Amino acid sequence: MISSAEDGDADSVQPDVTPRDEEDTFDRTVDEGEQRLGRSWVQLITTGFLGGLDVGIGFLALLIVEELTGNALLSGLAFSTGFIALTLARSELFTENFLVPVVTVVAKSGTPRALARLWITTLITNLAAGWLLCALLVVAFPSLRETANEVANSYIALGFTWQAFALAVVGGMLITVMTHLQHATESVGVRLVPAVFVGTMLSIGHVNHAIVASLACFAALIAGASFGYAEWLAMLGLAIAGNMVGGLGLVTLLRLLQLPHKVIEARDDEQALD
Repeated sequence: MISSAEDGDADSVQPDVTPRDEEDTFDRTVDEGEQRLGRSWVQLITTGFLGGLDVGIGFLALLIVEELTGNALLSGLAFSTGFIALTLARSELFTENFLVPVVTVVAKSGTPRALARLWITTLITNLAAGWLLCALLVVAFPSLRETANEVANSYIALGFTWQAFALAVVGGMLITVMTHLQHATESVGVRLVPAVFVGTMLSIGHVNHAIVASLACFAALIAGASFGYAEWLAMLGLAIAGNMVGGLGLVTLLRLLQLPHKVIEARDDEQALD
């Protein structure tokens, strides 16, 4: 549908009634995407590293509450503190970039090269920060080692299966829905609601999220897990693939098709500037 207006005319997809709220969300998304794609290397590396640390704080809370209570719901709520930190601190996870910068690139306000730079750098820095924090936690809280192994085994035990892939698709979908909902409002308080909900769901559902599952595996590996880094790497690859399908295919694509006239207008505006 988007490509049908190659001459720059959006009339064929213009709605009878303008969906102003959705259009405002689109504009905010494109604006923030330009900022993300335009970061310097120092800003990009620091933001990704902080994202790994922020979600790691939630993982520490999960381990402590899980060890003390054995209650999945309480530990899931504790884990959501990591996503609250991500939201308030404006740091980022790799999977949060399946919506905002992608919309910006589709709107021709950013380039695919800048998007690839953002994805790769954020993934590497998220993982590096997560590994370092998990190493610190295992040394600081030796009593949490057994709990860390139990949590990690719930991901590794899935193996290279369709269930593991499906859980990864769900993980990508949840994170991208969270990102969209947070950009639908300018209220910080309202933005915390999807952060708590999604953070809790990822934990209690043992959803196969590339960064969250990696943190669990890192803690277990450092604590002396029965599996090795090869098993973690296989899990990571499957998780990334599923997360991308869920985030890009089930959320971002549909959100773009919801506002084809805005996409065309944005692309035409960028072409006029060129």
